[in-house]
Amino acid sequence: MDLYSFAFRGMLAEEALDKAEHKRYSCEESFFSEELAKKLHFNEIDPKYVEQSKTMLTAFATITAFENATREFVYTTLFGSYGAEWWSKGVQNSIREKAQTRKDSETKVKWHVNRGDAMMSYLEFGDLPKIICSQGNWPYFEPYFGFSNAQEWVRSTFDAIEKSRNVIMHSGVLDDLDIARVGMNIIDWLHQINA
Repeated sequence: MDLYSFAFRGMLAEEALDKAEHKRYSCEESFFSEELAKKLHFNEIDPKYVEQSKTMLTAFATITAFENATREFVYTTLFGSYGAEWWSKGVQNSIREKAQTRKDSETKVKWHVNRGDAMMSYLEFGDLPKIICSQGNWPYFEPYFGFSNAQEWVRSTFDAIEKSRNVIMHSGVLDDLDIARVGMNIIDWLHQINA
């Protein structure tokens, strides 16, 4: 990877984190923790896979931060619209059932930490645009958009990010074009909802 691509990826990630109102990371800071790597026996893994995974640390952190910030945005909008009944009134039955099944399954495994009590944590990434664009919820989200074909834009933005998210979450490596696409989609989204 050339220096320009590396620097551009770092700038995209930093800007996305800034827009999500996370603390600003300096270029000198690293997402890699030597202390955590020792606990995980990182140095015992084949070096080619170690190096490959290190190249995706910033992309992984950015997509994770974006996903969690979007979960918060969806929750805040639903809670502001439906109050305490946000889950039953604002989330489609099929999505609620799938999330509840996931939560129940994790609760049975007592020896491992689960995602917590917040039902938003049990949603899949692809559930977020479905919730936003549902007929009942769209009037509450529309003020953030207000342009023609906004629902299609929401869906296509999440679809593009999810493709890259799934590659990273399943231990794959994105190329420079994929990383640039993720960065552009994230910054477009953040500019739209934070304007």
